[in-house]
Amino acid sequence: MVKSLDEKTDTAPIAHVGWSLFRASEHWQNAFRREMVKAGYAWFAEARANVIPHLDRAGTRQALLATRMELSKQAVQQFVDGLVADGVVKRTPDPGDARGRIVRFTREGLAVLAAANRVKRRIEVDFEARLGKTKFKQLCEVLADLNASFGEPADE
Repeated sequence: MVKSLDEKTDTAPIAHVGWSLFRASEHWQNAFRREMVKAGYAWFAEARANVIPHLDRAGTRQALLATRMELSKQAVQQFVDGLVADGVVKRTPDPGDARGRIVRFTREGLAVLAAANRVKRRIEVDFEARLGKTKFKQLCEVLADLNASFGEPADE
């Protein structure tokens, strides 16, 4: 049986929570990138900045970064190479695997994290001003509950 060309399918976009979450996240990420670039970290506008949230403060095996980021080892290698060139991270031998490397923040990388925390606080102040204290607190609680339902650890 052949479908009729005139048969209509429901392809109109629908309002859904995913779209709202995506748009709110985009607003937050764009503000964060813009402020980090203004703070002197131009590489935050580049894809390699996406390594930072996947890198544990004590360091992370480079192979694990590829898994966490769902990218090829080669792509992560290039991103890390760029961050090494900028002095943000360094590679050290993995004591548990002679072939492996641990990616760690440098002193400059830790300074970047401190600057990022200041920027994040300013963005939160802006979001709270837009929503009001009560709604902003509720938003944070609801998002924490949602993330906990997926097994995410509580935010510190």
